Amino acid sequence: MSITTTIFSAGVFEPSTARSILLLITSSLIVYWLSRFLSTFIIFVTRKIAQKSDDTATIKQSIKLRRLETYLSSLIAVIRVAAAAIIGYVIWQTFSPASNEPATVIGAGALFIVLAGGVIGPLLNDAIAGFTMIIERWYSVGDYIKVEPFIDVSGVVERATLRSTKLRSITGEVIWLHNRTIHGVHVTPYGVRSISVDIFVNDTSAAKKMVEHAIATLPIGTTALTKTPVITDIVKVTDSLWRIVVEAKTAPGREWLIENFFISSLQQADSRRKSQVIVHGPIVRFVDAEAEKGFKRAVQLGDKE
Repeated sequence: MSITTTIFSAGVFEPSTARSILLLITSSLIVYWLSRFLSTFIIFVTRKIAQKSDDTATIKQSIKLRRLETYLSSLIAVIRVAAAAIIGYVIWQTFSPASNEPATVIGAGALFIVLAGGVIGPLLNDAIAGFTMIIERWYSVGDYIKVEPFIDVSGVVERATLRSTKLRSITGEVIWLHNRTIHGVHVTPYGVRSISVDIFVNDTSAAKKMVEHAIATLPIGTTALTKTPVITDIVKVTDSLWRIVVEAKTAPGREWLIENFFISSLQQADSRRKSQVIVHGPIVRFVDAEAEKGFKRAVQLGDKE
């Protein structure tokens, strides 16, 4: 005896209703497992792309792979939304009343208004905001961003979908954001901050040893200084004054390692000497090649006056 016959004999549902329920359950299970299989497959492909992006040597190729990773993450959300929409449509077709009585129409309309205002509306706002940010390439998976209008919300983008964005802060906290709440983002190029330190000295030999000793005390790592700082230039300013330039790259949020710790180490080391070598500075400034190009173009009109 089939399940349908058992339901009929029990008198629980009419034959047509029972068949509709069985069709609903079967179609819902098929849609659910199909969407889950597709999502799992896309997640697997996304992880492979993320690994390839981390291992690639060229910056341009890494950026392309991260964008592809972002698009695939968004596709997972699209698949899940589509599955939910299909199941919802089947449920509506199964249980929607056949009559067109005014009370039925008014009740269905009221239910739709409640769902649209409380559930569908916010989801659509999230989806539209997420779609816009992804198409306009505000950020990609793997980028370090600071989110407006929040004061202290920042981190590496681990997942970006049409509905939400997942961040990992430098302290390890996981941050979830609805896309509609993101008013703007500050994106750190390549995930590092480039800092230059200018030190004006009167003895290049002694100053170089002091700088190298201070550099040796700095922590190196993905959440500290990404590379060991180096002396990039020694420029003679006058007969008794030289400028030593040190360049460093830090993870966002770790700028204090240069601005405070490194500078303090130099000043303390110089103060312990019988004859001080630091004449001016150290001067700390952020450097970025693209920013310098933009500002150079911006100040050209002022230079022409």
